[in-house]
Amino acid sequence: MTNQVALLVAPGEHGHFEIREQALVEPGEGQIRIRHQAIGTNFLDIYHRKGLYPLPSYPAVIGVEAAGIVEAVGSGVLEFAEGDRVAYAGPPVGAYASWRIAEAERVVKLPDAVAVKTAATSLLKGMTAYMLLEKTYPVKAGDTILVHAAAGGLGGLLVRGAKARGARVIGTVGSQEKAAAALASGADQLIVGRDADLVAEVHALTGGRGVDVAYDGIGGGMLVKTVRSVRPFGTAATIGQAGGPIPPIAVEELRPGKSLSHPSIMAWCADVARYREAAISALRAIEAGIVSQVGSEYRLDEAAAAHAEMESGRSTGSIVLLP
Repeated sequence: MTNQVALLVAPGEHGHFEIREQALVEPGEGQIRIRHQAIGTNFLDIYHRKGLYPLPSYPAVIGVEAAGIVEAVGSGVLEFAEGDRVAYAGPPVGAYASWRIAEAERVVKLPDAVAVKTAATSLLKGMTAYMLLEKTYPVKAGDTILVHAAAGGLGGLLVRGAKARGARVIGTVGSQEKAAAALASGADQLIVGRDADLVAEVHALTGGRGVDVAYDGIGGGMLVKTVRSVRPFGTAATIGQAGGPIPPIAVEELRPGKSLSHPSIMAWCADVARYREAAISALRAIEAGIVSQVGSEYRLDEAAAAHAEMESGRSTGSIVLLP
């Protein structure tokens, strides 16, 4: 058997993927080999593909989460056995493949009730939601939060997670078609359309107060509007640049006492203890039904098409690759 990989030959556009066959390798000490059954996709993959977040070298296999079956166990590994259902998320990259050698300490067993597609598309997003809702700003009952792209994979999880904590959620979506998905996730109010006056609508919905915390994965010129939508001494978190690079923001925008945070789930996951804390919390949320809905499925050799859909803004929910 050989390992099929979607190889990124160089940073660039969708066509820079090449499907290649590689020899299978055996796991070393502390490692396991996983046969992937589902591979999650994230906007982080696009940043890696474009070179916005450059990789150490090219060609490279990108992707940061997947789920599957343990097929081989290296020496010193006691917590896993052949046949175990498992998932992982976070660094290092390398998930766009049929098989993967992974460090056992970065793998978690899947509960019987959690499907592999759900795990592959919800684990990293669930970990990110945990970091944002618990660590960046501890969301509690009575808080009002703003979630951009509330119909997307991470956006939907943030909505569901915030509602589970008793918060009120204002979401933004790009179209009426996406509004139904955001409402199904539990959003209380929606601001629809990319040309909406975000600041005016948020202040109208909050009686002029603003939201306690806002999560902005759009970037571009949206971030300053997001900051202006936050109440005094509230928090704005920038978590992506789907809408383009973020221009400089004047420090005066943070008056009086607003916080602007730039949390990174990959930096969080660099520490194994923090990684496992977030992964266990995410699995508990997944078991409770707080999951990212799968919007589209592609074969691994269709990775370029999956990326094109992600970048188009058409997708609702998450996109999964199937080896």
